[in-house]
Amino acid sequence: MTLNPQYDTLAKTFVQQFYSMFDDPARRATLASFYKDDASMMTFEGEQFFGSPKIMQKIQSLTFQKIAHSITAVDAQPMFDGGILISVLGQLKTDEDPPHSFNQVFVLKSQPEIGSFYVAHDIFRLSLHSM
Repeated sequence: MTLNPQYDTLAKTFVQQFYSMFDDPARRATLASFYKDDASMMTFEGEQFFGSPKIMQKIQSLTFQKIAHSITAVDAQPMFDGGILISVLGQLKTDEDPPHSFNQVFVLKSQPEIGSFYVAHDIFRLSLHSM
């Protein structure tokens, strides 16, 4: 399979959509459309979840009232199977807490039969260091 020449544009568009939906409580539940029931995995702070229902259960269980992602950098690479690897670096502000740096990695898998992508892998980690 050939590499997707639009990988960078697709990655940046996905990241913008994902975080705008995540940061809006009224739209957060629609993040489920990015994941598949039987083919998506998420690791959130070392805890693993498989399938859209479990991933959304975790996302909905987060206790903050307000959230804002500020993106510093988006790096992307095309994958040989038509997918896209995305690394996001940014800061996360929840409620009245100070901002924390975070890193999130996505693997988007192509669904050529319907002309779209889904999140096959999602790894999120705050950049907290303890001595």
